[in-house]
Amino acid sequence: MQLFFTENTENEFTLPSEESKHITKVLRKKEGDKINFTDGKGNLIIAEITTSDVRKTRVKVIEKIEKEKEHNYYLHIAIAPTKNMDRFKWFLEKACEIGIDEITPIICDHSERKVVKTERCNRILLSAMKQSLKYHLPKLNEAISFKDFIKGDFDGSKYLAHCEDGKKLDLKTVSKTEKTLILIGPEGDFSPTEIENSIANNYTPISLGNSRLRTETAGIIAVHTINVK
Repeated sequence: MQLFFTENTENEFTLPSEESKHITKVLRKKEGDKINFTDGKGNLIIAEITTSDVRKTRVKVIEKIEKEKEHNYYLHIAIAPTKNMDRFKWFLEKACEIGIDEITPIICDHSERKVVKTERCNRILLSAMKQSLKYHLPKLNEAISFKDFIKGDFDGSKYLAHCEDGKKLDLKTVSKTEKTLILIGPEGDFSPTEIENSIANNYTPISLGNSRLRTETAGIIAVHTINVK
């Protein structure tokens, strides 16, 4: 199954030139053939090609099916973007494939990267959603400072993954809740002040295992652990 993305809400619409070329030249679709789309909001949209054109293929919606989310939880990962942007993109791709609902890049005291181009990152998420045949596109927020982020409200369980010594719960053993928020720090870890402020804002320190993990690996471990609970 090939899945395409559309934000169009009309019953008939024209595809962008890049997708038109892929459908006509690579997939060799012609008039009368059906194409599967998602709007990233949980819908499978089945459309029929009415005009097969390498630049402006046109389709007509014939059926719209609401699809349930594959995972039965809401997971928000707030993670410091890595200095090497390719590593952060890898996290976005794999997190989407496994199952995640919301991602917020957080700028911390030890962050080496202060700017995140969300438009480019959203393209990674979009591609991963289509590739893994999912119908819900994770929400990617704009980057925000750590101190501002932890002041925000969240109706669910809140956890902080850090490398410093101290009392921590193993994420594998905590009770699964409907909504979960996990903080993942930068390459240099959270600063002592950030750890203290997180705990003061009702974040529970957690361990992701005995190994010292890269930021993006820690993020994936967290996503996978919640997914398999």
